[in-house]
Amino acid sequence: MVVEKDIVAISIPFSAGVVTAALLPPGSDALWAVAGGSCLAAAGLLCLAFRPGGRTGTFVGLYFLLGLLCSAGAAVSYAPPPEAELAGKALSALTCSIENAAFPHGSTTALLNALLTGRRGGLDRPTVEAFRTAGASHILALSGLHLGILYGILQKGLSILGKSRGALYLRSAAGIGASAFYLAMTGAPPSLVRAFLFICLNEAARLFPGRRRRPLNIFCAALTVQLAVAPAVIRSPGFQLSYLAMLGILLVYPRLEAWYPPGSRRDPVRRIWNGISLTLACQVFTAPLAWIHFHSFPRYFLLTNLGALPLTEAFLLCALPALLPGCPGAIKNLADTLGQILISFLKTVASL
Repeated sequence: MVVEKDIVAISIPFSAGVVTAALLPPGSDALWAVAGGSCLAAAGLLCLAFRPGGRTGTFVGLYFLLGLLCSAGAAVSYAPPPEAELAGKALSALTCSIENAAFPHGSTTALLNALLTGRRGGLDRPTVEAFRTAGASHILALSGLHLGILYGILQKGLSILGKSRGALYLRSAAGIGASAFYLAMTGAPPSLVRAFLFICLNEAARLFPGRRRRPLNIFCAALTVQLAVAPAVIRSPGFQLSYLAMLGILLVYPRLEAWYPPGSRRDPVRRIWNGISLTLACQVFTAPLAWIHFHSFPRYFLLTNLGALPLTEAFLLCALPALLPGCPGAIKNLADTLGQILISFLKTVASL
């Protein structure tokens, strides 16, 4: 195996190095020792790794030390990122647009504000508690789910450009650009960064004819890039749960989905089974960590996700046009109705 050309083989030892350094107390003298020692050791292994006949173990050790050095070095030289003025103004403008949409119910406005900007202040306590109890807190927290839905809506809208090579490049550029701006506008939470990296890597692979898009390679590449740029993110529950959920989707979901007999993709029962498979695949990997972090496990997570996820997507699909000037009242009323159905559904599940 040629380890230096295998992103999976690079990602695993590199991530292990980042995790090892993250276990050290922040601000401790040990971090300086680890950073200095890793730098010297990595330099020595670098010389050995690229000699003719370099061994697999040498490369694995090198990438582990690079992860260790990256994490420890970032911990002793951290500087907060500068605030983006343009992104802040755009977020304020989006919030104003949501407020000015004048939905019939104020709770619909508050829900849309939470879903698009991450600001939950407008939601009343019973609604927030219903989302938490029903196991739908991930819907209120900005995550890859939100960016994925928004990206999908944008790509469907741009499908009018056709399928030519030029249209493909334009759609990719527009999708990545819009995703990057939304990422900056919302403060780049770890799960959104993960989704953005997945989008970039998927688009890059799609633009090269004949190049296979391997989901596990994209997963490992995104993980390595995110940890290399911001190693401290390894401590974030949002980061951990986001990648574990994706790992469940990559490893478990295809096997569960394959249990359903072959048939039409439009089969409604098949779609329900796909939703069940997706939910179970995520829970298998995230439930233990969620219990460790939050000491809770939603009993009706399956029912919640089967109902709440399609409702959330339908709500956003109707609510986004409602923010545009001159939007017909019928669309606003439909978006408001969907928002109220989503809230009522989760309150009902929470009361079970």
